[in-house]
Amino acid sequence: MNQLWNSRPMRKLRRDRLAMMCLMVIALYALVAVSVALGFFATEYDARVGDNYQEPSADSWLYWLGTDRQGRSIMVRTIYSTKIAFIVGLVTASVGVTIGAILGGIAGYFGKTVDDVVVYLYSTIQSIPYLILLIALTYIAGKGLFGIYVAFCATFWVGPCRVVRGEVLKLREAEYVSSARAMGYGKWRILFRHVMPNTMHLVLVYFALLFVGAIKSEVILSFLGLGVQGEPSWGIMINQARAELINGFYWQIGAATAGMFGLVLCFNIFADALQDALDPKST
Repeated sequence: MNQLWNSRPMRKLRRDRLAMMCLMVIALYALVAVSVALGFFATEYDARVGDNYQEPSADSWLYWLGTDRQGRSIMVRTIYSTKIAFIVGLVTASVGVTIGAILGGIAGYFGKTVDDVVVYLYSTIQSIPYLILLIALTYIAGKGLFGIYVAFCATFWVGPCRVVRGEVLKLREAEYVSSARAMGYGKWRILFRHVMPNTMHLVLVYFALLFVGAIKSEVILSFLGLGVQGEPSWGIMINQARAELINGFYWQIGAATAGMFGLVLCFNIFADALQDALDPKST
């Protein structure tokens, strides 16, 4: 652990103050999400806590962002929405990069028919408009979190697969790979013990990118009524806020937008810094 902390990429990353600030913000979001998941918040997200359309006040933390048209705390709903965002982001990014890295590594290393099949598969997926494909998969898998997981995991693996495949195409001709072949190691051992570990910098960067992409896509699907059901989500909050804007009440849409914007912005900045730090060609 100490060796990893003092490695060149980590030293470079620690010198980037903006990236470290963004990491602290991400950690704060994660702490909120874990606290909600573990049940540390006693207030239910659909509990009525005040009058309808109550403006923000400092009387209680429940009223910091006011209440919606049903008298529910917007602060509580924003906090619960953070949990949904993190769950969707973690599941999608983890499954997406795993599937993409494995398929990309196999395609790039073995080539020939295997490569043709994988390339044809992700080329076909990419030829379909992204939002239409997500909506179609959500309809097939059903609404709710399960449908979101199926839709996202079936499409988000394409990016890391292409990148890892391209990297493996270069690495399979490296001298250490040729030496491993000369020593009689099997193809699968060479791929997963010698080649794939050298693509982890790309996998880590793509994990952050998929995390952000999953959050934004979940908000879009939930806004359209095809995403999360029965739980608060930033997309659902934005959808419900449309009627409230007519009455000049913009606290709910402002809270949902600010919550999503802060997390996505910090992840994007941190992902760029991480990519620069892990790039072997950077100084």
